[in-house]
Amino acid sequence: MPKTPDYFVGKTIVITGGASGIGRATALIFAREGANVVAADIDGEGARRTAEAIQQQGGHALGLATDVASRAEVDDMVAKAIAEYGQVDFMFNCAGSAFRRAKFLEIDDELHKKTFDLNVNGVFYGMQAVLPGMLARGAGVIVNVASMSHKRGGPGASVHYAASKAAVLTMTLGVAREHAKDGVRALSISPGPVATPFQEAADTPPELMEKFLADVPMGRFGEPEEIGELVLFMCSDACGYMTADTVYVNGGGGWR
Repeated sequence: MPKTPDYFVGKTIVITGGASGIGRATALIFAREGANVVAADIDGEGARRTAEAIQQQGGHALGLATDVASRAEVDDMVAKAIAEYGQVDFMFNCAGSAFRRAKFLEIDDELHKKTFDLNVNGVFYGMQAVLPGMLARGAGVIVNVASMSHKRGGPGASVHYAASKAAVLTMTLGVAREHAKDGVRALSISPGPVATPFQEAADTPPELMEKFLADVPMGRFGEPEEIGELVLFMCSDACGYMTADTVYVNGGGGWR
């Protein structure tokens, strides 16, 4: 939570992957605190449903169909956010996928390219779109979703995904350190398994899900809201000395 009451009121956050899972949960949490929310997703209808849920509770939100693998669409999304709300104070790059599970020698060019286009380029384009405005004001926070998988490499199922998320972590570190004196902070979150549509979308087999669960000492998957509340803290004025780091959220599992 912020140190300053009503800290988020009137400020604007752009959230990619805002149609479901962690992105949707984070959108609702920021709206609860009075922020303007721009929920973007390749699933445009899902993004609009997130925005409608916020509006029905008296909040301010836009839902935009956006493919973050397209620089033009990301630039257009940010331009629409600025046109509607004046500026972007926070960005949460949450869109990501493993697309499908595969052993290393089964990863073909298409899967590798799709994974990096979404997970790496999507974050790259998002940061480049919002940074100029943040630097001009001398204020802003960017939070990116990395993954615990970068510590393990994803053997047997998702080396492509783990490698892409390692790139996200490194890119976040570099941007944060480059702009540490400019009033802009950049952080990443490295979750363990979270109860979202992610696993279903990647066709994660039941035996792998059981393995994931067995690795968590708490004996459960995380909830999207648990990540969203962390994003809120990271963006708040209670977290002003933190930049460049990744935060592991995994119920005690996945180490290292």
